Amino acid sequence: MLKVDTDYLKKIIRTVPDWPEKGVMFRDITPLFQDPQALRLMMDAFIHRYFDQKIDVIAGVDARGFLLGVTIAYELNLPFVPVRKKGKLPFKTISEDYELEYGKATIELHDDAVKKGDRVVLFDDLIATGGTMLAAAKLIQRLGGDIVEAAAIVDLPALKGSEKIQAAGIAVHSLVEFEGL
Repeated sequence: MLKVDTDYLKKIIRTVPDWPEKGVMFRDITPLFQDPQALRLMMDAFIHRYFDQKIDVIAGVDARGFLLGVTIAYELNLPFVPVRKKGKLPFKTISEDYELEYGKATIELHDDAVKKGDRVVLFDDLIATGGTMLAAAKLIQRLGGDIVEAAAIVDLPALKGSEKIQAAGIAVHSLVEFEGL
């Protein structure tokens, strides 16, 4: 397996204090996409992780999960499935409501996006409380898909999202962790 220089990635991720509200240390991943070395390191780490596994579908959560998922799907020659915010998909959908740190939201998936027995890796940029990942996983499972792993660039263990995802029987993988909020 490819060795990842997580210290390098952590240095590139920008921390924005007191955003979106006072006391929150926002972990901004956009600099990873602006640094060619960090971008390659990050994408290669995920691609190598799943290269020899039996995966049928890569799914990505709106919107930054798309950036990861579609690139990884392309490199692994797999289909990509977008999990979108409510009202953004044009075909027949299924939906799941979930709790956010600051309210409620709904995500949707086309009802033909995943087939029964498909092995799916689910991507998002960051795991905080785990609500979005769990809602996306429920949609995939409702269509008969099996979640191989929920993957993200950043995990915030203090918010216990990874624990909730693992408690639901889903393996979790992240490249870096940041302590605190």
